[in-house]
Amino acid sequence: MYPIRTAGQFAARSLAARLFACLLATVSAHAASAPENGAVYQFSPVNQHNVQITAGYCNPIMEYVSQASGVPVRLKLGRTSADTTSFVLAQEVDFAFTNHLFAPERARMGWRVLARRTGTAVRSQIVTLAESPVRDLKELAGADVAFPGPEATVAYQVSHAELQRRDIPINVVFGGNMDGAFAQLVSGKARAVGANSQLTASFIARTGKPLRVLWQSPLFNDLALMVSPRVPAATADAVARAFIGMVDDPHGRRVLADAAALVKTAPFAFVPASEADYASYREFYGQAPAGLR
Repeated sequence: MYPIRTAGQFAARSLAARLFACLLATVSAHAASAPENGAVYQFSPVNQHNVQITAGYCNPIMEYVSQASGVPVRLKLGRTSADTTSFVLAQEVDFAFTNHLFAPERARMGWRVLARRTGTAVRSQIVTLAESPVRDLKELAGADVAFPGPEATVAYQVSHAELQRRDIPINVVFGGNMDGAFAQLVSGKARAVGANSQLTASFIARTGKPLRVLWQSPLFNDLALMVSPRVPAATADAVARAFIGMVDDPHGRRVLADAAALVKTAPFAFVPASEADYASYREFYGQAPAGLR
């Protein structure tokens, strides 16, 4: 778990009265959205990058959202994408940034879509190094192909379903996250990678290593900010407003800009979203092989 950094302690006794007044003002300002009984809400995003980058991306956003909403939100991150999703499935977290909850059996858990990132929708891709002799999916038969993990809807489930549809047998290798999968490709241990087009572009920008796209899918919307059904509606709405309002606040915009720069993607914001924005996921699961649902 990667906690949000807390503010430093004030020690000067001569400021006690002023601090007490500030405390009263803060409590008053956030009374409508503050959690009962001092609750801290847990937030788990899909590990799209390695743990350090994912924490560096999310922690400043968590800190901003906590301050803007008055709802303490703390990052809870597993070692791999599958580990992090297990927290969600075990109901150990309250908010998630994910596309792992749209399969029919998981949709019945009742998680609700609040928002999504702006930017181009993503595609599932199967890619290899630009200098690789591989130019057709058929050349992957019997080879090691790396994926982030079994929970990666776009990067693993959609791309592997395409290989199964074409009757191309492969050896599946899981890297734990997208960076780990790309490391398998760069090292020569994997002949290709199942990827997410946004993360493919980020990898190229961060490393300077060109890739060849062998196949790509239709579009899927980016990850969804989702909330557990056990979170009070007022609390969920306060957190959603904080995410969506970041782009309208100078400090919020700086946090978003820093996050985009860290992973070498275009500037983004959070916008309201609903289940209708994720219909393409339900369509995929409606025809996906049983082992990939």
